[in-house]
Amino acid sequence: MSAGESRLQVTSVVERAYSALRERILSGDLEHHAKLRQEDLAAQLGISRTPVREALGRLAADGLVELLPNRGARVADITPDDMRCAYEARLVIEPPAAALAAARRDGEALARMRAAIAEHRSATRDVRVAFAANRDFHLALVAGSGNAFLLRFVEHLWARRLGLRIYEAQRSSRDVIALDAEQHEGIADAVQRGDAQRAERRTREHIAGAMEVLLDEVAGDDDLAG
Repeated sequence: MSAGESRLQVTSVVERAYSALRERILSGDLEHHAKLRQEDLAAQLGISRTPVREALGRLAADGLVELLPNRGARVADITPDDMRCAYEARLVIEPPAAALAAARRDGEALARMRAAIAEHRSATRDVRVAFAANRDFHLALVAGSGNAFLLRFVEHLWARRLGLRIYEAQRSSRDVIALDAEQHEGIADAVQRGDAQRAERRTREHIAGAMEVLLDEVAGDDDLAG
């Protein structure tokens, strides 16, 4: 094997480790604050510790993992400020992206939005499935803008599963899931009609409302802790 082939092979293993661990974090299989032991992960993935270490470094650069000096790594925690900043960023990016999506009316993106809405409506008893459908809708909406840069920004914002906190609040989860699906349908309808102004407005109202619920949940936890 040549030196070039060897480097490509190592890169491929790192990429597979990165993708596998990233998906486990996104799905919730690896919870926030969970310890990440290189030897355990290497055994689970059937690879050596070196590509796992490199993959963890990439995930740390993504903000999904914290590297702890002399203590290994863990899935990154989320602070209330993280939540607020992420939703503020979404308010800047997603509503104009929805307007672009309405201008384009891309059939594939609309089909993905409708499929996500259907999945969302059927998952009121499973918050993780509902949250995944929620995320899929928003990513499909931004993909409909036709702008790969906007999509990468939004994928990064969604990677830390910030809104999952809303769905995991048992006292409100079913109502919130049903309301989200209804609002998503309104956004998709506006995109399908090519009504850019309405798509942008509905997306902004939807995200602002979710942000308010999320920050109220966090404030309630702080009150209980105090």
